[in-house]
Amino acid sequence: MAMVNAARLRAACEQRAAVQAHIRAFFAARGVLEVETPLLSGAANPEPNIEPFATTFSGHVGHGARERWLRPSPEFALKRLLAAGIGDCYELGRVFRNGEAGRRHNPEFTMLEWYRVGWDYARLAAETVELVSGLASASGRRVEVLGCTYRELFQRELGLDPFTAPDSALQRALGEVRIQAQGLERDDWLDLVMSHCLQPRMPRDRITVVRDFPSSQAALARVRPGEPAVAERFELYLGAQELANGYQELTDAREQRARFQRDNARRRARGQRELPLDEPLLQALPSLPDCAGVALGIERLLMWLAATDDIADVLTFSFAQA
Repeated sequence: MAMVNAARLRAACEQRAAVQAHIRAFFAARGVLEVETPLLSGAANPEPNIEPFATTFSGHVGHGARERWLRPSPEFALKRLLAAGIGDCYELGRVFRNGEAGRRHNPEFTMLEWYRVGWDYARLAAETVELVSGLASASGRRVEVLGCTYRELFQRELGLDPFTAPDSALQRALGEVRIQAQGLERDDWLDLVMSHCLQPRMPRDRITVVRDFPSSQAALARVRPGEPAVAERFELYLGAQELANGYQELTDAREQRARFQRDNARRRARGQRELPLDEPLLQALPSLPDCAGVALGIERLLMWLAATDDIADVLTFSFAQA
């Protein structure tokens, strides 16, 4: 058994090393700079569905004790670098999310995040497809690519318009899926329909790029006015798993502050702790150049390449073993 485990571990480490080498070569060929930003931050993302790890710095000469958070992504720090004029950049590093553990989640994982100055989110989505399909090809896999809007996906697969369908129609679409419905908001229902009804229909060897989400799901993305208004963002699915999430980045600090405050209000309503806003980010946003950015989960990519549904198979030590 020890020999089998050693062989599996070796194969998993070799696959990860090959993927990360491919990524670095991909960006080096395109002149995108690799950077490193802090894992510990003085602020946290108040998004209610992302719970950060908190820790306490005990203090040292000239520095008193203070609370710090392990980053759930490098996004805020990377945007501060972009605002300082660093140009196209990427980071490949560890991130942390509390309360997420299981066959498809580990509280500590690796994220690739990159930004392109002067690009729109459609161009960035195409580059993301190029990277992912290249990684698949390097591993002897071929994938087809399908692109559609969020509305088109719901209408084609379920006959529902996600912008106008009542919540009751979304609940009916879930059929016999057992859901704890108390306290759920409309976006929660939309997310449940996506994860339980739409993602399972996505073929394993297909990249699906979904764009133009409801404006209520904008997060840090720009909103394009219209009927309906849409968030200028995309999600890339590899098989049935969400792999990457990209934005046309919001540069309006006042609007971003208002969104953060709404997130904290939702946290209060759910009984979650309010989190301090990232003031250095908000101060930097007016200097953020027009850009698009995307984050990609490395473990989910490795799981697809290894044809496994258990994240432990692509880790040296899972959360239970660490």
